[in-house]
Amino acid sequence: MANFSWADVGNALSSGASTLNTAFNAYLPYAQLSQGIEAAGAQKAAGIYNAGLMEVKAIDTLSLADIRADQEEKIATLQAGRRLKQAELEARNYQIQGNRLLKTSRSINATIRARAAANGVSISSGSALQLQDVNTQTVTNEVGLMDFNALMARVFGYEDATAMYITGKQAAAYTRYSAERQAAELRLAGDFAEKSGGILANAQLVDTGLKFAQNVTNPFPAIEKAIGAIS
Repeated sequence: MANFSWADVGNALSSGASTLNTAFNAYLPYAQLSQGIEAAGAQKAAGIYNAGLMEVKAIDTLSLADIRADQEEKIATLQAGRRLKQAELEARNYQIQGNRLLKTSRSINATIRARAAANGVSISSGSALQLQDVNTQTVTNEVGLMDFNALMARVFGYEDATAMYITGKQAAAYTRYSAERQAAELRLAGDFAEKSGGILANAQLVDTGLKFAQNVTNPFPAIEKAIGAIS
């Protein structure tokens, strides 16, 4: 049985520690290489994630804008339709007033003729005829004014309705255009994020590779030497 002294034990422990230290120093560049590759992958994944997030935001922006634009067009169409109905109602009211004037005028003329006949006055000449002419002329002017007002009500109503509809269409077009611009900006930002992530990842890989090449050594000769010293 071989005899060992405390010095031999100390030398063995020292050689073992040296071996472990050599192995750790040899392993460290590989660990750093693994960490660098992992970090590069994380950077690239982050760029892809941000690009996807920007694409989702762009799609949502376009979808919401399309909904708003449709609502703007529908509201404008409803407002224009209501304005046309209002204008038609105003025109009919003027026509009704004109018809009432004509009816009243005929009644007045009939009364004039009846009274003239009852008093033995000619209904087709003299004061009776003059009164009828004045009444007829007055009513004709008023009825003409009513017809003109009815026409203007329709014209103004059509113009207002057209302006409302065009304004709504323009607002919807602007909403869609603004959304398209915003979506394009979001997609550009996403594309930049993805490319930036790729560039950073490549730079990380290059830096990691250079450091690995600078620090890596062949650990086996030193380990063999340390093991030989122990044995």
